[in-house]
Amino acid sequence: MAKAPVIVTIDGPAASGKSSVSREIARKHGWKWVSTGAFYRGLAFVALKKQIELDDTQGLVDLCNSDEWSIELTPTKTEVVFQGVDVTDQINHEDVGSFASRISHHTNVRKALLAAQRNCAVGQIGLVAEGRDCGTVVFPEAPIKVYLTAKSENRALRRALEHGSDVQEIQTAQKIRDQQDSSRKTAPLQIPENALVIDTTELDLVGVVAAVDRHIQKIMTQL
Repeated sequence: MAKAPVIVTIDGPAASGKSSVSREIARKHGWKWVSTGAFYRGLAFVALKKQIELDDTQGLVDLCNSDEWSIELTPTKTEVVFQGVDVTDQINHEDVGSFASRISHHTNVRKALLAAQRNCAVGQIGLVAEGRDCGTVVFPEAPIKVYLTAKSENRALRRALEHGSDVQEIQTAQKIRDQQDSSRKTAPLQIPENALVIDTTELDLVGVVAAVDRHIQKIMTQL
């Protein structure tokens, strides 16, 4: 019988450090890496391109299963490919993120994407999955769970520097999305049970990765 993969989930709000930390952990251990949020951002990007309305739940569900777009895993990115073109860099715009947050409220949409997200672990030795509900919904049985957070102004500054945007505009958009993600009825953003919680406000990448890795090593000795 094939050995089950080691699954590490890293959840938290936008710009808390999930992507950078999870990528580095995956690289360090030689495991696969996936951003489950890319599924929602990818869907949002394609829906906007095809002018599918937010309340057209069936249209969004149908789009989840469309062969016009796909998710591809690489060592450093979760790529979104639309009509044969890599659009990964475009899905991180705030308008796409806002639409992604809103469509994630649809229970049927979440169900339609769930199997594809979970399939990322199939055949892997290990998988690091980052997002907003990885430890609570996508991989609730994962043995190693982490939740990253940071002060709102710190997160906005990180995202603004990354995309060359206005800090105040980013902070306003993030507050709205945080509220949307935390208050939705289906799979709200929350701290998974038994997760290690790290406030990354005063920590650099090296420090956060070290803390996460210590937690991984501790749990793995108990498996």
